Amino acid sequence: MPTPFANEPFTDFSNPENKHAMEQALADVAAQFGAEYPIVLGGEHITCEKKIRSINPSKTSEVVGSAQKGTPDMVETALDAAEKAFETWRFTPATERADLCFNLAAEMRRRKYELASWMVYEIGKSWAEADGDVAEAIDFCEFYGREALRWGEVRQSLPYPNETNVLVYQPLGVGAAIPPWNFPLAILAGVTIGPAAAGNTMILKPASDTPVIAAKFMEMVEKVGFPKGVINFLTGSGSDVGETLITNPRVRFVNFTGSREVGLHIVEESGKTRPGQKWIKRVAVEMGGKDATIVDAEADIDAAVEGVAMAAFGFQGQKCSACSRAIVDAKLYDAFLEKLVARVKTITVGPVNDPENFMGPVSSKAAFDKIRSYIEIGKKEGRLMCGGEGNDKTGLFIQPTVIADVAPTARIAQEEIFGPVLAVIKAQDFDDAISIFNGTDYGLTGGVFTKSRDKIERAKRECYCGNFYVNRKITGALVAVQPFGGYNMSGTCSKAGGHDYMGLFLEAKAVCERIS
Repeated sequence: MPTPFANEPFTDFSNPENKHAMEQALADVAAQFGAEYPIVLGGEHITCEKKIRSINPSKTSEVVGSAQKGTPDMVETALDAAEKAFETWRFTPATERADLCFNLAAEMRRRKYELASWMVYEIGKSWAEADGDVAEAIDFCEFYGREALRWGEVRQSLPYPNETNVLVYQPLGVGAAIPPWNFPLAILAGVTIGPAAAGNTMILKPASDTPVIAAKFMEMVEKVGFPKGVINFLTGSGSDVGETLITNPRVRFVNFTGSREVGLHIVEESGKTRPGQKWIKRVAVEMGGKDATIVDAEADIDAAVEGVAMAAFGFQGQKCSACSRAIVDAKLYDAFLEKLVARVKTITVGPVNDPENFMGPVSSKAAFDKIRSYIEIGKKEGRLMCGGEGNDKTGLFIQPTVIADVAPTARIAQEEIFGPVLAVIKAQDFDDAISIFNGTDYGLTGGVFTKSRDKIERAKRECYCGNFYVNRKITGALVAVQPFGGYNMSGTCSKAGGHDYMGLFLEAKAVCERIS
């Protein structure tokens, strides 16, 4: 039996040895820029005429690598491979499946600096954010390996005379994994390995902004010995390959993390029963958020400022858990705003291969333009306190932006921006703050800063979201510690990294045998 699960520790880059190792890995990775990575279906490596170029958003003249632009007909090839593999993988003992997960975690651990470096370049994660991404990917592999053992146990039912009755859980079949670009290794590993550890076979379609780190994941899957066809790697656009995948009647379930627009489309299409489909297609979707931190009149103002700033501007605000609304009691509002603006102005922005820069680029030119358009909207809806500038001449950089005096119903207080833009909203009292907190379509993450025990308990009960934090930043959920997922338009509350997660990709079978 494996040891009890423990989260992978983060790297201390103040240690000169670790700093040097990261610098060396960044240099080694940069020397590999421009390489091409194949599609992998049933163990076969495939190239296509058309390619997907991965660009370094810190320096848009650099091509990190190229992936294949798969075609819709390749979905059928992937399904053939996955269905063939499922016939044996489904009966593979849970111990063997778990060992492969543990071996994958060990390989990630061995290559931690290298994998983090790919994310620094490919999607603009700072050293700390990239290291945290790798640590979370390791956690998912370790945790879901242990969960495979737990769910694989035969469970005794209530005793009944002259019979044995047990409950067993069996995998569903072939699933589609569609992860986002913002956690291009961690969430990718989670949405793929969780169902695979349960005995399903997977078709992985990574985000087109981050195909290289996805290809590195697939390299590790092959290296540690996952059987051919258990995990199939199919790069391509969402509009053709992704759409073909989610609408195919042979796909048993879809595991998606990404935007509200795409998530709702997947839910709608998966609800249609197509010719040849023998099942109700299952869907697990994690979408966006309009996450808020309440700063109460009885808060530690310095702790609140730091927590809001880190949650709002870590990884350029490109987390579904990012704090995009600060709801501040009127009694503390002016003092909090003054301190917050002073703190935000100390945030450094630039290429994140330089560890001195806390914030890097946004993910793409399309994201850059969208965020800038929201800033212009925000200038009309509130008072620009700092930031607002953008520079896309060499990289896709936007300054951390704070907009004050925002109405709770304003667009920048309601719509997910997915960038470094924080709306500060004044609440008349704690009742008003909770009302504002709950006044969006989303329900993913949130938090409160207050010294009042009564208010803490009220907020824990009444603030409607899947992950809630007290007197700390609202980002940085840890596998098994804070299972992640939310309500309403934030998704199906799948609770990634929790003990319920694997059950989404299993079905129960009651077995009764007469013994006399």
